[in-house]
Amino acid sequence: MSTPPVAPFDADDADDTDADDAGAGAGLSAAALAVRARLHVTDRPLDAYGMPDLNPYLKLHRDYGPPVVTAAEAVARRSDWSAAFGRSAPLHLEVGPGNGFFLSGMARMHPEWNWLGVEIRFKRVILCAKKIRALGVENARVARYDAFLLDDLIAPGTLDGLYVHHPDPWSRERDEKHRLIGPHFLSWAAAALRPGARFRVKTDHLPHVERLLAVLDALPGAPFRVLGRSDDIVRDGTPWPLADDVETNYQRKFRQRGLPVYAVWMERVPGM
Repeated sequence: MSTPPVAPFDADDADDTDADDAGAGAGLSAAALAVRARLHVTDRPLDAYGMPDLNPYLKLHRDYGPPVVTAAEAVARRSDWSAAFGRSAPLHLEVGPGNGFFLSGMARMHPEWNWLGVEIRFKRVILCAKKIRALGVENARVARYDAFLLDDLIAPGTLDGLYVHHPDPWSRERDEKHRLIGPHFLSWAAAALRPGARFRVKTDHLPHVERLLAVLDALPGAPFRVLGRSDDIVRDGTPWPLADDVETNYQRKFRQRGLPVYAVWMERVPGM
């Protein structure tokens, strides 16, 4: 797999010293950018941060315990996540669970599956963890890691379901490298998902849908089959069974504003 693009550094999640790196990517190779991204998700000692007390969630996420999974533990679980859940079960991944409404809700709806969320912001990791605990579900975990580096966490052919909700639009062409929906991510998804596994995307940004479908058409071997699409899930319904879904926080906000949320449902083609 090619070296991934790298999401820009999120200053909300670190001290002023780290924030100095935010605009330092110009001229760096893709490999160098990937190394820099891994530095931002490594479980560094607290004293490695210039002002760790500025973000109370930095230490809290280290001390919280289950359902929080630290970066070091997440990387160690790459080939087998069953120990993190205390059982073997199909693994479903939400990329960027935000406040945790979908992750915790789906874990309650499907107790027969293991649910993992991967979120980059310390605060959102804790918000997810609190919702998971509040619902009393034992089959959900949330790890702080970079969505562009998921190959560090998930071995090929080990994922049974994938969910991406409202990724950042990065609408300017010069920011194309920061968009999650692209050839690298979809190639990773094709490798990670088991044959027959399902992949869902919800977005408020129509170009995401157009880009997704265009990249799918260009992927070698056509590893995905589009099962359905909706251009307004309030008006037209979801492409998957409506009862098998949980409204995300962003989805609720767009519904209340009368704006459409788009959705695409895909299947990893068996035998490819």
